[in-house]
Amino acid sequence: MSVLQQKRTVSKAEFVNSANQIYVETLNFLTRISARYSRLLAEPVAKLAGEVVDNAEKANSIFPSDPQRIAMRKGYLLQARASLMALDVRLSHCYTVMSQNPEGCFTTVKGKQVPAAEATVKLDKMAQSLGELIDRENELLKGQIKSVGQKKT
Repeated sequence: MSVLQQKRTVSKAEFVNSANQIYVETLNFLTRISARYSRLLAEPVAKLAGEVVDNAEKANSIFPSDPQRIAMRKGYLLQARASLMALDVRLSHCYTVMSQNPEGCFTTVKGKQVPAAEATVKLDKMAQSLGELIDRENELLKGQIKSVGQKKT
């Protein structure tokens, strides 16, 4: 039986789902970079997105039952947040590069470039969506970091 939407709460492990979504969206965003720049930008940015997922998963796998486990969980949460903040900066660099030639980021079904104005709108929507995901993940991670030491042992 499902819960009514207005009665739903955020899952305590939602930060893991959000991290996975950021990873997928980041890869989708990076595929829009031209080949000239992707060799320089894509791999390190994708690696940062992977670090967010990896550290979120590691933190979630540790039940904070004693001081050592609490410290380990908090450490992984802090690493996930640090990688997230670095990812945010790197993605803004990618967006700046992509904004210089937005029509090169998108093609039609027939393989032709999308006009610059339309491409700019698409690029802005993708960047906005990714930015909102990152902001949400940041809040989720901060909440987890704050609550991890308050759990009863």
